[in-house]
Amino acid sequence: MVENRKGLDLFCHAMLIAGMLVVAFPLYLMFAAASQDADQVTRVPLSLLPGSQLWTNLATVLWNGSGGLAVPLARTLWNSFAMAMLIAVGKIVISFLSAYAIVYFRFPFRKTGFALIFATLMLPVEVRIFPTVEVVTKMGLINSYTGLTLPLIASATATFLLRQFFMTLPKELMEASRVDGAGPIRFMVDVVLPLSRTNIAALFVITFIYGWNQYLWPLLVTHDPAMSTSVIAIKGMLGEGAVQWHLVMASALLTLLPPLLVVIGMQRWFVKGLVDNEK
Repeated sequence: MVENRKGLDLFCHAMLIAGMLVVAFPLYLMFAAASQDADQVTRVPLSLLPGSQLWTNLATVLWNGSGGLAVPLARTLWNSFAMAMLIAVGKIVISFLSAYAIVYFRFPFRKTGFALIFATLMLPVEVRIFPTVEVVTKMGLINSYTGLTLPLIASATATFLLRQFFMTLPKELMEASRVDGAGPIRFMVDVVLPLSRTNIAALFVITFIYGWNQYLWPLLVTHDPAMSTSVIAIKGMLGEGAVQWHLVMASALLTLLPPLLVVIGMQRWFVKGLVDNEK
């Protein structure tokens, strides 16, 4: 048993505060730079005090596409949001159905099928990137939301996690549903799905951030600037010539907000889905 010592508590809190400062300082530096003008942000050393140009810089990159942006940042933010949502929802739906079939249905080579799904963890998109791009090109999915999302939807990780959760559900639930005359679909919708809400919420947060932060795949399958994502747009602002760092930081600040809001809004469900063992 860990003893309750005041010195140990103070040390732990000091470490937590130090870690928080280390993580928060670059974010504050980004905020400070985004609120300054072109002259202030290039001074050495950079002022750590926020300036008065925050809303002007945000509006400039969001609606005007200045600072090296080929299109307004609002367009790329929408592309990133659509891509992240489609990937998150697609991964959860496919993984939920596949895990449900593996656990509650009896069919030939069921375990072999799950083993093959699990084996795909050794083959991420980066490993099979060129054959996948070739397939997407031949299917005419370049510069489309289908091309951005379809190759990234399948998820062995989500299938594995949901399968493990389904296996912990009491078998009496399925037997009771059969006695009540419920078929497989009704049992899934009325019993399994409500019990899986916290796990689905945790997976949604993880997969949404995964889709939002994608860089290599959108870079290969989108040639039209109107279909690029916000991450690629920010990289494009760091091209040749003088970089307008106040606009770059304003764009980075706007790009950070959607996943941050998702994490904050679903924090309780996310933590509960990871640590709660109550059924």
